Amino acid sequence: MNDIIIVRGAGDIATGIAHRLNKCGFRLILTEVERPLVVRRFVSFANAMLKGESEVEGVRSVKAEEIEDIYKIWDSGCIPVLCDSECNVINDIKPLAVVDAIMAKRNLGTSRGMAPITIGVGPGFEAGVDVDAVVETCRGHNLGKTIYKGTACADTGIPGDIEGYSEKRLLRAPVNGIITNVHEIGDMVRQDEAVAFIEGAAVKSQIDGVLRGLIADKNKVFKGLKIGDVDPRGIREYCFTISDKSRSVAGGVLEAILAQRHLDYGQ
Repeated sequence: MNDIIIVRGAGDIATGIAHRLNKCGFRLILTEVERPLVVRRFVSFANAMLKGESEVEGVRSVKAEEIEDIYKIWDSGCIPVLCDSECNVINDIKPLAVVDAIMAKRNLGTSRGMAPITIGVGPGFEAGVDVDAVVETCRGHNLGKTIYKGTACADTGIPGDIEGYSEKRLLRAPVNGIITNVHEIGDMVRQDEAVAFIEGAAVKSQIDGVLRGLIADKNKVFKGLKIGDVDPRGIREYCFTISDKSRSVAGGVLEAILAQRHLDYGQ
């Protein structure tokens, strides 16, 4: 029985999905760009693209240099992360399902012809048209809901609220350039404290809290890009564990796979 799931993307939401599917016995392949600009690096399997490997809540991912590496990484009990933004791996490995968790707010090429089961995470997909199911990512009553006809909520452009803070908890690049970090994920920061510098311009926290996310040092960024996240709750553990949002979305993806597999194969 085919148990292979390809997840497009390896950020924190994709990682939450992959982590749950791995625990349920599926074999995972994650595809990413060569140098992902992930913010929540310590809970993202995308960090394997930067460091060679990454571990999140006891599950380890390893960078795959080529297709042959995938089987070796599976044999070691880990999840392979492959540099393959176009998802060309489906030409060599025929998966049961493809899950688009790139979180681009639009469809970057996922279609129902890619696998027996296709799932879009968040806005940009229409269930029954370009994918079989869509999973809601908007915080609120329907977070994690599996949609079999229609779309997820449109992107509002407004970050989720944490203890009354929305946009103010985010860190954005003030200019184009190379980032130099002066703090690391898990550090406590104060309002107006510099977290990083970009071409001499300080990136300052707008609130007190714990630095929950920050893109990797020496990355090239552009003005306005989200490069970090300060959590006003100040609980350091949250920097290194899968979020409630990711777990909810992962549950919706698991439902979609099991429901569609039952319909298609009577299992």
